[in-house]
Amino acid sequence: MDSLRSALQPITHNLPTPIRDLGVSIIGDACYKTLVLDVDPSDVECLKLGISKGLGIGIIGASSVVKVPQIIKLVRSQSADGISFLSYLLESSSYLISLAYNFRNGFPFSTYGETVLVLGQNVIISALVLNYGGKTGLAGLFVAALAASFATLFSDQILDMKTLGYLQVGAGALSVASKVPQIAAIWQQGGTGQLSAFAVFNYLAGSLSRIFTTLQEVDDKLILYSYIAGFSLNLVLALQMAYYWNAPSPKAKGKQKEKEVPSASTTTATPTKKGPTTRRRG
Repeated sequence: MDSLRSALQPITHNLPTPIRDLGVSIIGDACYKTLVLDVDPSDVECLKLGISKGLGIGIIGASSVVKVPQIIKLVRSQSADGISFLSYLLESSSYLISLAYNFRNGFPFSTYGETVLVLGQNVIISALVLNYGGKTGLAGLFVAALAASFATLFSDQILDMKTLGYLQVGAGALSVASKVPQIAAIWQQGGTGQLSAFAVFNYLAGSLSRIFTTLQEVDDKLILYSYIAGFSLNLVLALQMAYYWNAPSPKAKGKQKEKEVPSASTTTATPTKKGPTTRRRG
């Protein structure tokens, strides 16, 4: 360890000022000195904080693209098969409330920043699902309702923190409930349709990581319990995705059945042969 420290310290002591300032802003002066300048991982608390911050930043970075494959899949297929709009509506509502609650409480951005990015992608996916489901008019209404809710939740004059705290309890319940329609849709259709595996498994990893970062940086049981519940339902979705991985879509199943059952027009009766007739002589 001493040889590694002596090799790294000339580098860590001469980092550019912008990088040093960024490191200090993320983990603080004390932990920056311990972990970066002194290269001392024996400080457990600073090590946990560093891991938590790293996970948080990683989650935010991954969240910027986590649902892009889902959006691409929808646009290419021009179909919303296997995707529940109700699930996205509930999840978007939960994320919007949690975003306002975290922001107005002044929690570190690294502990909730992905909600901004995922919420934006959810709005796009919800609009596409409504459009491909023949409900184009509702897409504009959905976006307008979210905008009005945003203005209300972030306003101190309209909504006080006590009421927002009650809404956060409801947001935890919404987060759990948002997974149920999607789980039910997969179960009923016997397949995952246009649901993106990338999004499902990244959600699972992200929700597990958020349990750790919340324990380390946010002393709020409401946030913690919502992440634990969300992880449990994300695990069910991931198991469904694994189970139905190679299952054909409902449309493919229907076409296969049509091929297996011959139509009446293709079946012809076999003509009967008549033997030669003999004439009797009188």
